[in-house]
Parts: sequence; C-alpha cells; structure tokens
Amino acid sequence: MSNFSKGKHAQFISDRSGMAFPYKEMVREWNGSRVHVSEFEPKQPQLEPRAHGADPEGLQNAKPARTELPTADFLPTNPFTAENAGGGIGAVYSVSHPDSGIQVGDYVRLMSLKSPLSISGVAIPIQNTELTTTLSVGINATATSLVVTDPDLDFYLNGGFLMIEKVLTSSDTSDALKIGTYQNEIIQYTDYNNGTKTLSGLTRGTNAVFRGSTPKNTIAGSHLAGAKIIGARIVTALNTTTSSSTGQPSSVTNYNGYQLKTNDQGATWLDTYSGGGNGCQAGPLNVEL
Repeated sequence: MSNFSKGKHAQFISDRSGMAFPYKEMVREWNGSRVHVSEFEPKQPQLEPRAHGADPEGLQNAKPARTELPTADFLPTNPFTAENAGGGIGAVYSVSHPDSGIQVGDYVRLMSLKSPLSISGVAIPIQNTELTTTLSVGINATATSLVVTDPDLDFYLNGGFLMIEKVLTSSDTSDALKIGTYQNEIIQYTDYNNGTKTLSGLTRGTNAVFRGSTPKNTIAGSHLAGAKIIGARIVTALNTTTSSSTGQPSSVTNYNGYQLKTNDQGATWLDTYSGGGNGCQAGPLNVEL
C-alpha cells in the first residue's frame, strides 16, 4: 500500500482566492473549504447561538443599602440647664448637643444622667429630667388611656409621646430567638390629667419624629402593671452662635444644642439648674431595639 506524499515541494489552489500557495500552508475551514492560512476565517459565532436561559434576578447573599435606625448621642459633661423660657411661663431644658442634626419639632429623650440638675444644694430628681415612671394598671393592645404611678412628671397637658418598655417572654412569642428582646411601643397621647395621673386619647403603635423623619411604627401590645414608661420632650428652638470666617461665607452658624419644652402646665423655675454629669445621652424615644 502506497503512502501519500508530504507535499513539501507541491502547491495547491485556494478555494477562496484561486491562487496557488505552498501545499504545506493549506488549512481547512469549518465549511470544508481548503484555503491558505492567510485567508482563513473562523466560523461566525452567531451561526451557532448557545441556548440562553432567563436572566437570574435574585442574589443568593444580597446586601442592599438600608436606612439606619436613629441612635442616641453622647453629650458633653453636664450638658443640661433648666431655666425659664425668656422669663415667661413655662420652663425649658437647654441641652448642649453640638452639631446634632436635631430640628425644631423633633421629640428627644434624655437618658443616662449620672447626677441631678441642681443649684445651691437643691436638685431636680433624675426621674423628672429623664421623664420616667411606671404603668399603674395593666393595659391591653386596644386601650385608649393609661394611668401612671407618678403624678409629678412633666407630661404635656396638650399631648405628646411616650414609650412603654416591653421585653418579650415565652408567653408573648413562641420564637425562642425573640425571647428576651425588646418590643417597645411608642404611644401618642392628646391629654394628661395630672390629678388622676391619666394619659388619654392614645394612638397605639406609632412613633415620634426625630431628626426630621419618623421611624417605622411600633407594635401595639398588652403591658403589665409596673412596666417602665419613658417620655420625650419636643424641641422648641435651636441654640446657635455665629463666628467669623476668613473665607466665604464671612460668618458661620454654629449649632450648639437646642431647647426642650419642659411642660405646658404654666410652671416656672426661679433659678437656673444645671448638671447631669458625664456620659449623658440624648436620642430618639425608642433606642432599645
């Protein structure tokens, strides 16, 4: 049986150009044509499209951006001053809270006081400044009024916001991971009777505005007698100063803090009380999330 020649001295005629080329430089295209290596063209990929399934729409480990919940800020040492509002009816708490971003109309909770506000040995109880008390009688999830144990706190006669602290137990949930976690409820009230210690006109499971926005609503639930109640105060004015600048603009506004309405019961202070100690905080009504 004879063998084929290697063709090292032979030529071939290209199927594309019709020109003669060295036989050793011949290549075969996908369609069977034999052409010179310089004329070779690969098969167009669109002649054999691959099967294409639906585009995936979900990520297995998605981490989207989110709106962070508001948190409390630490304040400078002795950040609180209690004084009359311009000598008129109704006292205010002046809070040192530089560059806080807090706005007029926000509701602010004061917390973590280490010492009471005082002057010449006379003090305002920490409980009054932090506006904390307890629930006198248990309520269910639809109650429209509640009674507190302390009648001397500065809840607003014409309405405001408070929080009832609740830690979930096995009687509240069957989810073992939720037992021991907070499910606090924010409540808006429209009236406070200091004589009967009753807050009425309740809107249950709401929330209070902070830094110009309102966090998502809380969950209305039942609360036992003795549950901790915490109030918030509304911001009535911002404490600002102006300093000169070498650039433009020529002056800069410094936001040093704000004033909180203490009450609307016509009470005034004859003196200016100050204090609070180190590590005081100010923040939204519900920080135990």
